[in-house]
Amino acid sequence: MQKRLNQAMKTLNFRVILFLFALIFGIVFSIPSLIQSEEGKKITLGLDLQGGLHMLLGVKSEIAIESRLKSMAASVKYLFDDEEIIFDDLRTDEGQKITFELLDNDDVAEAKALLQKEIPGTTLETDGLKFTLTMTPEEVAQTSQNAISQAVDTIRNRLNEFGLAEPTVAKQGEDKILVEVPGIKTQADEQRVRELIARAAHLQLMAVDEERAARVMSMSENEAKSYGDVILTDVYSPERYLLRAIPVLDGSMLTDAKVGFDQNNQPVINFSLNGQGAKIFGDFTGKSVGKRMAVVLDNKVYSAPVIRERIGGGHVQISGNFTVPEAHDLAIALKSGALLAPVYVEEKRSVGPSLGADSIKQSSIALVMGFVLVVMFMMLYYGMAGVIANVALIGNLFLILAVMSLFGATLTLPGMAGIVLTVGMAVDANVIISERIRELLREGRSIAKSIEDGYSNAFTAIWDANVTTLIAAVVLYVYGTGPIKGFALTMSIGILASMLTAIVGTHGMYHWLLPKIDSKKLNFWFGIRA
Repeated sequence: MQKRLNQAMKTLNFRVILFLFALIFGIVFSIPSLIQSEEGKKITLGLDLQGGLHMLLGVKSEIAIESRLKSMAASVKYLFDDEEIIFDDLRTDEGQKITFELLDNDDVAEAKALLQKEIPGTTLETDGLKFTLTMTPEEVAQTSQNAISQAVDTIRNRLNEFGLAEPTVAKQGEDKILVEVPGIKTQADEQRVRELIARAAHLQLMAVDEERAARVMSMSENEAKSYGDVILTDVYSPERYLLRAIPVLDGSMLTDAKVGFDQNNQPVINFSLNGQGAKIFGDFTGKSVGKRMAVVLDNKVYSAPVIRERIGGGHVQISGNFTVPEAHDLAIALKSGALLAPVYVEEKRSVGPSLGADSIKQSSIALVMGFVLVVMFMMLYYGMAGVIANVALIGNLFLILAVMSLFGATLTLPGMAGIVLTVGMAVDANVIISERIRELLREGRSIAKSIEDGYSNAFTAIWDANVTTLIAAVVLYVYGTGPIKGFALTMSIGILASMLTAIVGTHGMYHWLLPKIDSKKLNFWFGIRA
């Protein structure tokens, strides 16, 4: 008995041990996905398998141009204040222009040089002390395109931060955005996601016009505009605020946003500014002690506290009657960045889970049928060599599921197709190896020599085929979107897993079984007919 055990240990080589480890690993980490348990990491089903929300969004790029103009105007104000250039009547208009007037002829040359150096994308016109900055057509077009590209990135970041599994967010056509969010099953979930996507999250810190603020309730929008001001309302009440139209700074200088709690245990948003924003904020609060500054989000005033002292460090707080989920969503929107332009829904449809259930059923049938047919063919044609290949195939399927589960990958209908295709590809390597072994056995070589040379001769062909397919899958994953990525991912994992199971694993099993292989039963072991 001990002799047999020692012999078994000798033949139980490292390849078999590695394959057994991979098989156990695959089974253990596949279980949560196979039984859909609440615990453990598992594969997430895509929109086409579990249902969800499909939307086509448009982008109001003209708003981005207006915001860009205001940002340029804020930069002009900061530059001139920093260089102590005195100016008046700084304002923007709808014709992509910034206008202001200097008060000292001695500042004209310095102002021109400063604007040409620090405010790119504009043309400068002067009429005495009156200056006009106009956005160039190239800058207008670039701003529109940036608004669309930035909206794609921002929406994707928001949905990822929200915790949704692999949403699809991609530019479609010249000015549309496709959004697909799997797993949205209730009206409340859909509404929350739509609000998160569409929220502009445009943060501004704006100075209150203290000189005229007392008349704000009787002032018209046009009168406020004539003073270079804007009237905004409180987010929770009819109270109105008269604010300087050019903001002190905006959300482009924000670096982080987190949910916190005030002394009354109410949710608040704490956000941080970058170096430039912190300097601007510190300088402004230092010069404006005793005055008010409004925290404005999406053109609504959340608070307008009196500045008691200079505030350094670039840390600001937004307070309001938030619920915890509202504060969480707002922090996500701020942290992910403001949308340069508002988005609107052009097309929306909900994909029901019943369609996904049908897709899963049909794909599962295809997978099972493909698997059974491959298994039967290998057993009938290659005998025990086919059984060894089938064991490797089972290990390959478990490895694919396990790796996808660990990474929380999303399985789509094309991904299911990729797995079905992988079944055939995974056994392809063993077909090549088995044919090489059979050729060598027919030439009269020994079983051990035929196995070693069979693997050696087949390796190059298998390696070349798998590497070229893997390169194609990687390119599809990098440049594809949504379902294309799902197909490429399952293909890539399947190829890598098959290299382990079909080459390393089966080779080890042959070594393990070599003492039992009878040269007189080649039909049983390798399907060689006399």
